Amino acid sequence: MEWENLTSISAFVLLGLSKQPEQQEVLFGLFLFMYLVTVGGNLLIILAIIADAHLHTPMYFFVANLSLADACFVSTTVPKMLANIWIQNQAISYAGCLSQLYFFMLFVMLEAFLLAVMAYDRYVAICYPLHYVMVMSPGLCVFLVSASWIMNALHSLLHTLLMNNLSFCAERKIPHFFCDINPLLSLSCTDPFINELVIFTVGGLAGLVCVLCLIISYTHIFLTILKIPSIQGKQKAFSTCSSHLSVVSLFFGTSFCVYFSPPSIRSPQKGTVASVMYTVVTPVLNPFIYSLRNRDIKSSLRKLIWVSKIPSP
Repeated sequence: MEWENLTSISAFVLLGLSKQPEQQEVLFGLFLFMYLVTVGGNLLIILAIIADAHLHTPMYFFVANLSLADACFVSTTVPKMLANIWIQNQAISYAGCLSQLYFFMLFVMLEAFLLAVMAYDRYVAICYPLHYVMVMSPGLCVFLVSASWIMNALHSLLHTLLMNNLSFCAERKIPHFFCDINPLLSLSCTDPFINELVIFTVGGLAGLVCVLCLIISYTHIFLTILKIPSIQGKQKAFSTCSSHLSVVSLFFGTSFCVYFSPPSIRSPQKGTVASVMYTVVTPVLNPFIYSLRNRDIKSSLRKLIWVSKIPSP
């Protein structure tokens, strides 16, 4: 069935973060800066890992994939918001809105799965260091990342197809800066019961798997750290997990508030603020937290920049 037959409108209006004209230039400059830092930082991390053979390990393989997911994640929403501010046109086509929804759902869940996979990697490294190379084999690493991509591509396709089956009437203003699933459901003329049921079952199950993986991994990690006799050893082991825990708390805390809070306490303003935290702020912080504080990554970046400055003969 064609999209035109399912809805009476051909476009939506993204209201953005602020209606005040004097704040538009500030928002444009701020989000443009964060976007460039996010994409540039994550691409540098990927190049450094590819260029340095010493970083061809499971941990940095996952870091590279997380950096790729972050760059794609932020590119799904921020460029359209910047374009709308620049041309003073808040419209987004119906097909464009559904496309943005698909890729947003794909990368937000991919981010969650990769964070869970990285927690498992840290669990094996700290709890079973002598078996790390054997357990985290290249085949397993490729399988975990490939499975994350495939499952989340199908998961986001399911939500997009269900959204495509809804009808939208005269109201087309989305109180958000991108096409997210909850604001779209609120504009539907038809009963979105099936969509909401899938969000709380399929989406909730996917989120629960990631959370359980994180909880189980870190429970074993903390128990192992407590058994380390020296304080220096405990601090060194915990330092490898503290940054990851910070981003996990920020990402999962804000995303669960947006998607799994009861409708009675849900508000567009709170949802928008929480969405900014995990769609823009978290991808900006990830290159610094995961990589730029790491001596191996910083060394590889210095080599990469130094080689690029050497003139070719």
